[in-house]
Amino acid sequence: MRLTETPYNTPMKHRQLRVNELVKRELSAIVAREINFEGVLVSINDVDVTPDLKSAHVFVSVLGSATGASVIDKLEAHRPALQAELSRHVVLKYTPHLVFHLDDSIERGARVLEILQNIENPRG
Repeated sequence: MRLTETPYNTPMKHRQLRVNELVKRELSAIVAREINFEGVLVSINDVDVTPDLKSAHVFVSVLGSATGASVIDKLEAHRPALQAELSRHVVLKYTPHLVFHLDDSIERGARVLEILQNIENPRG
């Protein structure tokens, strides 16, 4: 089994993979419980905690009427409370500073599928 590689082209350690998944799972539960996004489905797709555990890049997808920027702004506004709640649920040497990013990979994937369908079944 090949390990996931970091941007520095070195194999990611199993521990770091476990930390990423743990933070993702707990943060997903906290966001679902603590923040009300009316009419919008917000999903945390991935979390990338730095090796020193001091920051975590959180990749969020948005389905619904709200723009991604407004959801990211709301998450940023709640960041201190989210970090505090995360520190109560996840015991790490440091509580990572959360950095939120909009992940539009689902939308891009849907667009690619739409293009492929149009190629297979051209209108005309």
